[in-house]
Amino acid sequence: MLIIGELINGMYANIALALKERDKKVIQSCALEQVACGADALDISCGPASKNPLIDLPWLVEVVGEVTDKPLCLDSSKPQVIAEGLKAAKNPTIINSTTADIEKLQILLPLAKQYKSKLIGIAIDSKGIPQNKDQRLELAARILEQAGQSGFALEDLYLDPIVMPVNVAQNQIRDILETIAEFKMISSPHGKTVIGLSNISQGAKNRSLINRTFLTMAVASGLDSAILDPKDKELMDTLITAELILNKNIYCDSYLEAYRKR
Repeated sequence: MLIIGELINGMYANIALALKERDKKVIQSCALEQVACGADALDISCGPASKNPLIDLPWLVEVVGEVTDKPLCLDSSKPQVIAEGLKAAKNPTIINSTTADIEKLQILLPLAKQYKSKLIGIAIDSKGIPQNKDQRLELAARILEQAGQSGFALEDLYLDPIVMPVNVAQNQIRDILETIAEFKMISSPHGKTVIGLSNISQGAKNRSLINRTFLTMAVASGLDSAILDPKDKELMDTLITAELILNKNIYCDSYLEAYRKR
């Protein structure tokens, strides 16, 4: 499981303030804390507070790159902001993200190839959020088709079914879990799968419980990666145990500690 830490995001007050004041210490501490808790990569987003993401995202990329060589997941809906972040990056990168819209794919797929970046493709387009599994699979197939035609390596593509909050779209959650499994059936070679975990509990109570329960079910459905809060110890313990039960890790009585030390 590729764990992408979600906490360097301008939507959080501490990061927004650090970004405004160019406080490297706060940003770098957040990066190192997430890595220490098990993050394999770090999502980097200016968030809504940024007035100039074309400058702010490259600054974040450079600041985080000073303290870790972990891959950086560059998070913006604007291709020109992604491009500036890629130029600044010395770490391996993941582009987060493209939609299934052809015009956006035609911009971001060449960028990903140029910078040898992995790419997250979200099963959504200009028509809006898909309402069922068939729509999600159709959008994923379009992303895969465009990636294949462009010569982009499908093993570097992560497909996101777009997780909806359980408190407003409870009827879609089973479909989303089934979609994770079926994403791997629509091409060969196939892409990997990723979710933004926190979306499932957005606006709900008992967020950590909802997150870790859904994550367990998603892992059992074949999930390869998740953008999440690695500092949530119960969540991480649940993930490690889920992978243990699925025979992805070798059991020992101290398996939690062993996993963290690997």
